[in-house]
Amino acid sequence: MSQAPTDTLDLSRCADEPIRTPGSIQPHGFLLTLGSALQVLQASANLADWIGVAARDAVGLPLAAVVGDAAVERIAAEIAATELIARPSYIGTVTAANGAHFDVLAHAWDGVTILEFEGVSRRRAADFRNLYPLVGDFLVKVNHAATIPELSELAARRVREVSGYGRVLVYQFDADGHGRVLAESKEDGYDSYLGQHFPASDVPAQARALYTLSPIRVIQDANYTPAPLLPELNPVTGARNDLSFAALRSVSPVHLQYMRNMGTLASMSVSLVVKGKLWGLISCHNAAPCPVPVDKRTACEQLGQILALCIESREDASELQFRLEVRRIMVEMLGRLTKGADFLENMSTVFPELLRFARAGGVAVVVDDRVLTYGDTPDETQIRALADWLSLHGGHSDIYHTDHLKEAYPPGADLVRNASGLLALPISRIHQHYLLWFRPEVVQTIEWAGNPHGKQASPSDPAQLTPRLSFQAWRETIHGRSLPWHVAEIELTVEFRSALLGIALERAEQMAELAEELGRANKELEAFSYSVSHDLRAPLRHIVGFSDLLLEPGGAEDPERRQRFLKNIKESARLAGKLVDDLLSFSQMGRAALRPTMVDMNELVTACIDKLGMEMHGRNVDWHIEPLPSVRADPSFLHLALLNLLSNAVKFTGGRDPAVITITSEEDEDHIVFHVADNGAGFNMEYVHKLFGVFQRLHRMEDFQGTGIGLANVRRIVERHNGRVWATSKQGEGATFSFSIPKHSSH
Repeated sequence: MSQAPTDTLDLSRCADEPIRTPGSIQPHGFLLTLGSALQVLQASANLADWIGVAARDAVGLPLAAVVGDAAVERIAAEIAATELIARPSYIGTVTAANGAHFDVLAHAWDGVTILEFEGVSRRRAADFRNLYPLVGDFLVKVNHAATIPELSELAARRVREVSGYGRVLVYQFDADGHGRVLAESKEDGYDSYLGQHFPASDVPAQARALYTLSPIRVIQDANYTPAPLLPELNPVTGARNDLSFAALRSVSPVHLQYMRNMGTLASMSVSLVVKGKLWGLISCHNAAPCPVPVDKRTACEQLGQILALCIESREDASELQFRLEVRRIMVEMLGRLTKGADFLENMSTVFPELLRFARAGGVAVVVDDRVLTYGDTPDETQIRALADWLSLHGGHSDIYHTDHLKEAYPPGADLVRNASGLLALPISRIHQHYLLWFRPEVVQTIEWAGNPHGKQASPSDPAQLTPRLSFQAWRETIHGRSLPWHVAEIELTVEFRSALLGIALERAEQMAELAEELGRANKELEAFSYSVSHDLRAPLRHIVGFSDLLLEPGGAEDPERRQRFLKNIKESARLAGKLVDDLLSFSQMGRAALRPTMVDMNELVTACIDKLGMEMHGRNVDWHIEPLPSVRADPSFLHLALLNLLSNAVKFTGGRDPAVITITSEEDEDHIVFHVADNGAGFNMEYVHKLFGVFQRLHRMEDFQGTGIGLANVRRIVERHNGRVWATSKQGEGATFSFSIPKHSSH
């Protein structure tokens, strides 16, 4: 790749540049690719500058004919003794036939052996003896550093001492890819970037991915002229060489111009990889060209690895402490919630703990027509409107959270002061019962190293973009956001929901004795008892059985066997939990009050399909949806009924490719009828009378998993709206489920 002048660089294409296959190297060394017999397949064009042999003449020759017999003897011995991997290994320092000395790195990648020769003035091998006391001293000192910024500052100082660079930064990437400088060590005369942010565009996603694989990169002189590989294509692959791991790999001309704009002519980046992900970088800058020999690079790489391990340890300890505190608050609340009979009254007694549990400014409970609030919250009208919005946008069974509410919910612009952040916990499967936490706006002022939003025009072509020229501090004020929700808060909120549903199920069983429709309740109770004795006991027996196998002598010694047992235990527990959830939903169905309103069926169908995304993962599902009319109904009930029908259609078309699911409607003077048709397994019409009964199945559990409650819920929901539900099918060719909703509701 030839060096591009400033006025022809196109920043808009930076993210698409072939950074792994640049076709060239940096010229402070030369590169050869070898075949299995140490025959030269390719050579960098600057070969003659280093050893006096033209690159084109070297191709096809034995390695000894290019670098000399003595050098090859040493290289061949090291390659034979070393199992080459993708990462370059230092295999020694050699003297070529012309008397020049080189540190040699070797790695196997892209079908060839890649040798990199970096020119050095010494004849002897690189001295790694100073590496061990350096690492040992660093390990002693990091034990006294309590925080990640303190660790980072210690690492920055030590890397600058080793590398000789004028400025060393340690910065961390956030979730959006922006970098924040945590620590800095610099000589006088260098600008300070401590505490500043660098936009994600400075390190594009493909560069971050490469940093994750290759832990260190050095640019010795940003004004270099790249040396192309000859021939251009790898003879083994027929494509440009993948130089992802090559120490001499040439870099993007855009990045080189970026460095020059920053006043940096030499740089080194050391990756900080935590739990397999790029956490941040140690970024080193120098105002003049600066070589870093292999022993010093290795020392810096080791320091980076130690820093990454220390960061992981500190983050894990902090995470554990945070989770323990949140769980302690949750256990305390649950203990108090089980004492009284009135759910709302119980919730009001733990409002202070609820605020501490989610680090919120306000909390609200929405149950039917009642809204209870505590702390700094929106008013009741605003909370009801928010609950209505949640009910139509997947807020029934999933935790909803955001730190930027107005972005997803336009009326949230009026709630910015006390509800920029929202954590919504549905506490009912069938109605708008929510526990809502609100976080206030936190106005942030971020200091960027240059304007992250500015676009730098090329001097010769104003329509073309070039690397930004300014790195002067630029402040941006962020409005409308709260503190982000911690992943532990979200996960423990899911646990809290399960516990609340367990409490609600216990209350529902107590209230069942007082039901007005005693005959119907007794009938359903029989079916419930059968399900508990049969359906629920089956997964519990699996859990006990596989647990006993694990506890047997030798049961946990075989890792593969242990994983299989644990997988079976987990799946059985999931099935048991699903049955309990469905039982709770069915038990609540007959008691919750309807709150009818006009429901846009097109929007409701879209919301249901979005929620089914995980069930359809990897499936080829062809949806045919006609324009649907609006109906007057309870949106929460109708959402659950339609979700059950669509979920069944997805499940019973599991063997079809493509699965075809069609949603249509028709209407007469009094009713609107909706049809959900599929091309799935279908059923025998002789048993259609059993289809909508509680805990009834027309297929084997081994073929299609389910609890037998979903269609019973559909029937009850439709009948409560004074409609009816029916189905037709031809076994093996699909089924059509239909339900009607009156145009004029009597509710």
